[in-house]
Amino acid sequence: MKAVEGDDFRADHVQRILELEKALSVSETSLDAALHELDEVARFLSHDLRAPLRGIDGYSQALLEEYGDKLDAVGQAYLAYIYESGKLASAVLEKLIHYIRAPRAVLKIEVVNLSDLAQELMERLQNAQPNRSATWVIMPGMMAQTDFSQVRVLLEYLLENAWKFTAKHPEARLEVGKFEQAGETVYFVRDDGAGFNMAYQDKLFQPFQRLHNAYEFEGAGMGLAVARRIVERLGGRIWAQGEVEKGATIFFTLGEQAVDQTEISTS
Repeated sequence: MKAVEGDDFRADHVQRILELEKALSVSETSLDAALHELDEVARFLSHDLRAPLRGIDGYSQALLEEYGDKLDAVGQAYLAYIYESGKLASAVLEKLIHYIRAPRAVLKIEVVNLSDLAQELMERLQNAQPNRSATWVIMPGMMAQTDFSQVRVLLEYLLENAWKFTAKHPEARLEVGKFEQAGETVYFVRDDGAGFNMAYQDKLFQPFQRLHNAYEFEGAGMGLAVARRIVERLGGRIWAQGEVEKGATIFFTLGEQAVDQTEISTS
């Protein structure tokens, strides 16, 4: 009798395992299908939407340059609005593509000079708006073992964010640096701009969440959401501190691991 009970017990467990394996297989199939659909969406955004947006951008700019003097002030304002809206739509599109693709990005670990990269990106922002007065502070010699393309997008979005939210201050200060905490390297991007209410910090890194009025600061609330995705793909963490009208600091780690020197290239 006991042997039969033992056989029944084992049979029940085998049946349960088979059921779990079947459920897992179904889940994996559903996950693969969902990931495939996301890839299709990313391809659509990348190929089918980029072209018309480039057309809006290019033709509206050409109209402004070649026929702007034939329009009255109202017509010129409408055309300028179309041009700026096209640029904004293109920027949001790029962020959506990064948001979808970041979790499955193929990483190439190399030694990246974050100080030089931050300097390059900051200079690009300043050159685009040369009339803005800003002090840039970049800690020298910041090297990280990470993926260059991903960390470049990460810094680009964090610096764009800081640049945007200091726009209404006559003198802006932006800082990029790092420090050691509990044996971990923590990097940060700090500004003295609009800041935010810490009660809403959980919304900062969610897509399409805005803590500021769209009339004050343009954007769709995607930059920090993409930053979170990238940091997580790199094995790190990201968080923020801020105070209204006293600026914000975005902290992040890169999940850096020791790697074989033969596998490291430099950038």
